[in-house]
Amino acid sequence: MPHFDLTTFGEIMLRLSVPAGVRLEAANQLDLHPAGAESNVASLLARLGWRTSWFGALPANALGRLAASHLTAAGVALDGVAWEENGRMGTFYVEFATPPRPIQVIYDRADSSAARLQPAQVHWDLLLDTRLLHLTGITPALSANNAEIIHQAIAQARAKGIAISFDVNYRSKLWDAARAAVTLRPLIAGVDLLFCGQTDAEHLFGCGGDANERIRQLAEQSGAHVVVMSIGDGGVLAWDGVTMHHEPATAVRVIDRLGAGDALAAGVIHGWLAGDVVAGLRYGSMLAALALSQHGDMVITTRQELEELVGQQGPAFFR
Repeated sequence: MPHFDLTTFGEIMLRLSVPAGVRLEAANQLDLHPAGAESNVASLLARLGWRTSWFGALPANALGRLAASHLTAAGVALDGVAWEENGRMGTFYVEFATPPRPIQVIYDRADSSAARLQPAQVHWDLLLDTRLLHLTGITPALSANNAEIIHQAIAQARAKGIAISFDVNYRSKLWDAARAAVTLRPLIAGVDLLFCGQTDAEHLFGCGGDANERIRQLAEQSGAHVVVMSIGDGGVLAWDGVTMHHEPATAVRVIDRLGAGDALAAGVIHGWLAGDVVAGLRYGSMLAALALSQHGDMVITTRQELEELVGQQGPAFFR
């Protein structure tokens, strides 16, 4: 039996933000939260009782230890973390806003410890000692060596018969759509779970029509076993090649918009690990709402609270 239910590799950064109504250039204090697409998923699933491990690099200083402490508090194993002396932590600055102004984000992540990590530094045996390997399209955009790590991780997982979950998670500030599409197409081919927003499906993979048509086109192109597509206020779709499943969005009063997509992915994986992807959509919708209702990217909840909020007993595995 694998040691972990889920392992993941990526970058965790520090998010420094001001609330809506405050401009960054006039701020005299900042809210601090660790954040990273992969670590957000791993920490939430750990809080739901799954055995998870996050792999990456952190600077051997107070900032790296701060990020590590948040993951450890959630229950995430960090045995595969590479600690870099004299390294640096990637950061990003967020200016929350309400209409007509959009949220503004400024990144400062170049040459971070994560981006410098080499394939030889990865603890491959531990990373692949898992039921599910979860990766995102953010990491291969960070550096050539990070891209090579993702390629090797997927190749080795496929060779060992390990299930793969992949979230496209396109970031236009890291690379253009054309280069992202060329890089990501071979990575998403035949994965067990593929997460992709409908806009990314259009811009990266040329999928058109309504959401139902786009998700079918992406499934055909990728060969993924299950494709999950967020449709904003319309909720989330999942297509398994036979049946189209839909879960409406959960009503919520928005406090913090960042991290909702990662929470959705964690909810779907929560169901997938228990053998029920349809239930996963319900969990994903609720967890996305919880992410929107809490400060910070890492959602804090429990399996009991999630079951109560979803309003059902859940799969027999959870009893």
